[in-house]
Amino acid sequence: MNADHGITTPAPLGGPVLGLESSCDETAAAVLAPDGTILAEAVLSQEKEHAIFGGVVPEIAARAHLAAMPGLAAAVLERAGLGYGDLGAVAATSGPGLIGGLIVGASFGKGVAIARGLPFVAVNQLEAHALTARLPGLLPEGAPAFPYLLLLVSGGHCQCVAVEGLGRYRRLGTTLDDAVGEAFDKAAKLMGLPWPGGPHLERLAVGGNAKAVPLPRPLYGRPGCDFSFSGLKTAVARALTQGARHADVAASFQASVAAVLADRAQHALLMVPDATAVVVAGGVAANGAVRAALAGAAASVGVPMLAPPLRLCTDNAVMVAWAGIERLRAGLTDPMDHNPRPRWPLAELRGERLCPSPDLTPPRVPIDVA
Repeated sequence: MNADHGITTPAPLGGPVLGLESSCDETAAAVLAPDGTILAEAVLSQEKEHAIFGGVVPEIAARAHLAAMPGLAAAVLERAGLGYGDLGAVAATSGPGLIGGLIVGASFGKGVAIARGLPFVAVNQLEAHALTARLPGLLPEGAPAFPYLLLLVSGGHCQCVAVEGLGRYRRLGTTLDDAVGEAFDKAAKLMGLPWPGGPHLERLAVGGNAKAVPLPRPLYGRPGCDFSFSGLKTAVARALTQGARHADVAASFQASVAAVLADRAQHALLMVPDATAVVVAGGVAANGAVRAALAGAAASVGVPMLAPPLRLCTDNAVMVAWAGIERLRAGLTDPMDHNPRPRWPLAELRGERLCPSPDLTPPRVPIDVA
């Protein structure tokens, strides 16, 4: 193997890999060939089950995963023209996430592996997001070489991570309070929009003026690349009580978030001067204003901004199977007594340490997010 756990000299795999994902409110399964070719994939959303509660209810999610996982895995294998006996390994998300759902997916995956005598890989979902852009043939620009910067922006995570190799990650910055996707959902709820709020807020913002409501841009321009969104949410509530037009508030909120994310990415790129790309993943990666702002931040230092297709930015089993393949190629598997972990920082993979944010301020590059 290469020192950076690259994939140019892969260890042989015994057959396709079944990936399973059940960390939150999507039940997903996928089968990938050893070279990363996607043979079949499927995702079952639980949005209707949780919408009436305005968010994910862990017990409901776990029960839904338990009911859906066996049939979904069988259907994906059938779609791929395979049976369980054709598999070479099983990979299942084992953290971080909601513990009930993690237990369902990991236990099902272990059961298949034990029954067929297959290797099992307990996948860290954050690592799966980090490695998705390396899936062969996924991006027209090609897979990014290590190291690259990952910006993980979703309802549960908001992190800047230096991806230096398989199992080698430095967390450069994280949120001090709300995740950015959570902030989108809370702001949307204040405007009376349905859950999940992010897509609805983006549509509302199209008819608004992003400069009409002066909202804060928390931590903008400050050293490091940590995030904070709770104050922005409070400012949205204040603007609405003062009678601001909802579309204008939505547009102004979106512009503030996009500007903050771009600013934090610029700071993070100073901390990874040899980064080959900025990779963005997570549900918020679907937002057009956010993508445009991050593309500007990446272009300011001469690297591309890469975003996997939307279906592979949110929780999915393709990324789980691919992370499994990357680990299997490096000779890494997990024992059957590996316990799912609701909290599983990337820093704990292969003993990697957190990287403190240095006192660096990048040159200011204007980015138009309006």
